[in-house]
Amino acid sequence: MADGPELIQHRGGCHCGRVRFEIDAPATLDALDCNCSMCRMTGFLHLIVPASRFRLTAGADDLTEYRFNTGTARHLFCRHCGVKAFYVPRSHPDGWSVNVRCLDDGTVAQVNITAFDDNDREAATAAIAHLSKD
Repeated sequence: MADGPELIQHRGGCHCGRVRFEIDAPATLDALDCNCSMCRMTGFLHLIVPASRFRLTAGADDLTEYRFNTGTARHLFCRHCGVKAFYVPRSHPDGWSVNVRCLDDGTVAQVNITAFDDNDREAATAAIAHLSKD
């Protein structure tokens, strides 16, 4: 008997296609809409997955990194088109946050969106602490 929904493979990448990745996640995704300055300005829609369910399949050498504030989050951008398709979030440094908007068409059945209030980061992070665990 399974502990949760069946996981399927989703693929995605940056705008120019140089950076590509795969993740294992349900067909119905539970995404977070964060109101921090970075996410608000870029329109990032978070799907947090454990590190074991994320695979970079192309473009490692095409990524550039940006860190700010605490330096914990590793914001990774394609150095050619500037798209951040995924990164290591401050809230889950043991996992990956994938931008749902960067997933390829065809495997996502539905996206449920929940607000993540960066103004109350401690409580918001505690509520989703389980997301990067296998």
